Amino acid sequence: MTQAEIKLCSLLLQEHFGEIVEKIGTYLIRTGTQPLRMIVNDTGLLLDQVKKALCVLIQHNLVTYQLQKRGFVEYEAQCKRILRILRYPRYIYTAKTLYSDTGELIVEELLLNGKMTMSAVVRKVADRLTETMEDGKTMDYADVASTFVRLADTHFVQRCPSVPEIPESPEAPPPPAPTLVVNEKDMYVVPRLNLVGKGKRRRSCDEEENSEHKAKRQKRDGESSEPPPDDGIYWQVNIDRFHQHFRDQGIVSAVANRMDQTSSEIVRTMLRMSEVTTSSGAPYTQPLSSNEIFRSLPAGYNIVKQVLDQYLTLLADDPLEFVGKSGDSGGGMYTVNLHKALASLATATLESIVEERFGSRCARIFRLLLRKKHLEQKQVEDFAMIPAKEAKDMLYKMLSENFVSLQEIPKTPDHAPSRTFYLYTVNVPSSARMLLHRCYRSVANLMERRQYETRENKRLLEKSQRVEAILASMQATGAEDVQLQEIEEMITAPERQQLETLKRNVNKIDASENQVDETIFVLESFIESTIRRP
Repeated sequence: MTQAEIKLCSLLLQEHFGEIVEKIGTYLIRTGTQPLRMIVNDTGLLLDQVKKALCVLIQHNLVTYQLQKRGFVEYEAQCKRILRILRYPRYIYTAKTLYSDTGELIVEELLLNGKMTMSAVVRKVADRLTETMEDGKTMDYADVASTFVRLADTHFVQRCPSVPEIPESPEAPPPPAPTLVVNEKDMYVVPRLNLVGKGKRRRSCDEEENSEHKAKRQKRDGESSEPPPDDGIYWQVNIDRFHQHFRDQGIVSAVANRMDQTSSEIVRTMLRMSEVTTSSGAPYTQPLSSNEIFRSLPAGYNIVKQVLDQYLTLLADDPLEFVGKSGDSGGGMYTVNLHKALASLATATLESIVEERFGSRCARIFRLLLRKKHLEQKQVEDFAMIPAKEAKDMLYKMLSENFVSLQEIPKTPDHAPSRTFYLYTVNVPSSARMLLHRCYRSVANLMERRQYETRENKRLLEKSQRVEAILASMQATGAEDVQLQEIEEMITAPERQQLETLKRNVNKIDASENQVDETIFVLESFIESTIRRP
């Protein structure tokens, strides 16, 4: 765990959960697994505060607990999971793209609350969608529930581990912490719920006052009524499935850039056919026959079987080896080589960064080293067709930034410089780790900059919010245009300009965070694929 990652985790926890949760989360990241007593002693917080903060972190899957042999419970922070908070907007946007507004709100609610029952999610989302609809229109619970089922069928949401039902014996005391188990077969099985109803709008203050005593009576009655049918079955967002989708999108886009749209559509079809059957860490997709691929192509692609076979042969013969041939049955069996595809995406990212930082000539040398593996300085000058002085300067620049490494091969045991070969090479995994570390640092700097911008303009932002609140309340009571204009003029022209500048700067910082996170995703996926290689 690098300092850059710890700092970024700390900033993310503080921004989303506040100072107390951030203090405990950062403490657990720095010290590893700790029991409750040690957390209370070392952080100096009250026991009740620590317990509540740990509850929040466990609810959001950011901390796990384990029962030790000696009978006490230890807590451990999941740093990788904390860093995923940075990617929440991308998960929500993907759900919106695939499953419209309903899917977007389901994923958003699950991310905001960590874990929820299906019935609670459906009610909350239906209420939120009804709020945005025109008067007289409402959202059916059944429509939201059907979108939830589709998300579960495609594995974008999954069941949380639950406490197994064990008959309680009066002699044995309950364990200090429950042991959670997950049934692989039931992980994506949606409980059969008869959710009948429509979303409700928020009532005005007068209606709320009139119905307050009624709500209290309903609450009393509700306490005695039976729990919802899915009580105890909690759901969470399957982050690995979203990552699999992002990876597939990256591979399809790379194929489209290298070849053409039809090739990318064929690869997209192959990935879609095996998306549920292939695990997120698998090096290859499941083998698919040419006939199966042909039957599964989208309706708009009217290509004959012979043309499809030619495309598959072209893809299999391509030097990048995104698609491989694994057999001849069924017209030919084909797989997508996921690890090689991730390596190509990471290499392309490295090349792009070298070109942006050092220029096109350095990028030429970098690509040459990637292709030839090991080269002496003289060979680099000759192959790249760059003068000796410039080539030497560029190589040393990249060497100092750790994009290029130097390997010594001595002719004699004494390692005398005159009798030693000095070969330049590119260690892609090492360079990817170095860049990943820099990306974490960049995101932390961007977050600090956004906080600084907001802090510097705090008074102006508060004033703007007050004016907007007054305007909204006056519009609701039917105020005249002259009165509204007077309220708007409370913010002067220079202040309005300052607000616009602040908004523009914050939007630019947010966009930069998302762009850096895309690079982080490619590099992380590549590094994980090199570790998991069987």
